[in-house]
Amino acid sequence: MSGVPKLVDLCTAAIADELLQGDDNDDIFLVIYELPPELFDGLLPQLPPLALHKLQDKLPINFMESKEHAYDDNRDCRKRRRCDILDSAWRALYKARWPNLSQQKQAVAWFDRNKEKYESVNDWQQKYWEAHLQDCVDAIAETALLPSYDGSIGELQIPGGILEQIGGKDYLIKLSLDSLKFSRHCQQFGVYVRRLRLPNALCAAETCELLQNSKLGSLELQWIKSNDHVEGLCKLLNQSTETLKSIEFIHCKLSPDFVNAICDSLHMTGLQVHGVEHFSIKRSSFLQADSSPVPVGLTSFLTSGRSLQSLTLCDGHLGRNFARGIFNSLLDASSSISMLDLSENSISGFLSQFRWRSSSCPSKMYKSLQSIRVLNLRSCNLEQDDAGSLRHALNCMPNLESLDLSDNPIEDGVGSLIAYFTEISGRDVPFTDLKLENCEVSCNQMVQLLGVLSTLNKPLHKLSIKGNMLGSKIGGPLGKFLCTGILSLDAEDIGLGPSGFLQAVKEISEELKIAYINISNNQGALGAAKFISSLVKHADKIVAIDARYNLMPMESLSVISSGLKDSKGRLEHLDLAGNTFCHQLTDADSVLAELRIHGQFALNVLLSAVPHVPYDNDP
Repeated sequence: MSGVPKLVDLCTAAIADELLQGDDNDDIFLVIYELPPELFDGLLPQLPPLALHKLQDKLPINFMESKEHAYDDNRDCRKRRRCDILDSAWRALYKARWPNLSQQKQAVAWFDRNKEKYESVNDWQQKYWEAHLQDCVDAIAETALLPSYDGSIGELQIPGGILEQIGGKDYLIKLSLDSLKFSRHCQQFGVYVRRLRLPNALCAAETCELLQNSKLGSLELQWIKSNDHVEGLCKLLNQSTETLKSIEFIHCKLSPDFVNAICDSLHMTGLQVHGVEHFSIKRSSFLQADSSPVPVGLTSFLTSGRSLQSLTLCDGHLGRNFARGIFNSLLDASSSISMLDLSENSISGFLSQFRWRSSSCPSKMYKSLQSIRVLNLRSCNLEQDDAGSLRHALNCMPNLESLDLSDNPIEDGVGSLIAYFTEISGRDVPFTDLKLENCEVSCNQMVQLLGVLSTLNKPLHKLSIKGNMLGSKIGGPLGKFLCTGILSLDAEDIGLGPSGFLQAVKEISEELKIAYINISNNQGALGAAKFISSLVKHADKIVAIDARYNLMPMESLSVISSGLKDSKGRLEHLDLAGNTFCHQLTDADSVLAELRIHGQFALNVLLSAVPHVPYDNDP
């Protein structure tokens, strides 16, 4: 009979209710553990988080091995099977509660050669309760941040909506008052927390007590501005020195005294060293003049950080002298820093000290620079002379893999980069990623740069030249460069036009390795469509194409469709939004169906029209 619940479902609901509302009587757990394997394993995915947590918390140590049922004749396999079932249940609960978090991808998800380096999750119970406690922090912070609130952080109550997520509405009315408090959740789930984001109001001594069982590995601190914030934060940092590996400050105002206190608190007890691997200050300000020296504490932190791997001082209103002081500190550091990010600071001239030094860089000089793999100097107001100084510094970084000079008016300074790449072209260098967006580079210089980059022993993986007004003459050299083995190319808004695309097509006569390409905002018309058609024919690994805003007419669709028919069919994402035909489609579904039938994968095609926005060269 339809709608009548199954007996198994009724029993599962009764067990969940007993686990949630019971007094942790061991008898109920013994009964559950004696269930046949098919019933026990079917029960786990049906339990709400708090019930599953109680059940797993009471699980006998030898339960995985001692239970006599035949998943496999091998005891270890049987144990692993039960662990997998528990972990799968937590994974399902996590993805159901935070679907957006579980599906987050980078902006260019179609091409990410470093994705295998991301931390893999193998303990979903830990991840679940860590995210739950972050929700609790965010919720109680709304009250704690009010100027009128001066009470205890731990006494604040968790909103009912969050509590419902872990136990259900019927459970709420039977909870004790203590169970509703933030302190109770810290006591119960703080042990699972490894990463945490804290606003200034929660940087207090009380937070140290609430999180005393946590093994914090990563902290993000927001809006640190006063002595009280720093005092509470330093206690928390000092408490976590043995485990803390990553610390990030966002929207903070840091005086020299604040910086000194924070850095001193990170040193391990009795030692002038620390174990921090990643240190970041973003969208913040140092409350001192550019002529003032770098705070002593920060200098000590940089020079004593043997484990330090990355340093980010982004959008911190740094001046050239401050940046020079940071750079000099790194030269004396004992760490092997691999990533340096000084982006979005006006620091023109900070590398001028390298102008008169030997570019050969003896092995004993600038030893700390030899470990740098990623250098980000985006939007630093660097000019032509800075590029010359940078050339000498780059010669001291033999392991450099990625360089971002975007949004700097270096103009003719690109000639220094051409000289640098010419010098290293014969080496077996690891260089893979170059960004020169909006650098006011001329077409002739870009042609020379592409020619030099083509001579590297190993081809680039990524190149971005978007926003440079190069014109149609860059089309041919760009087509040739595609044949060098580049994997990702961003050529948005470089003025290719129809003739530029057609010139690029003439140069494509071999199989390409390109996986992602952005050719949007180039007013390519039918030439852009022919380029796409040729591209998908010659690039059997192409995954995504961004071709928005190219003034492509209706006949472009048949040209693109023809190319897809002849392709190997690996394309997954084709963005055609904002083109002329998008305003003319009367039956978009049939057009989409025609494009999607080609290939092995479900092709995601975007054809949405947008309100008319004049191009920059429109009258």
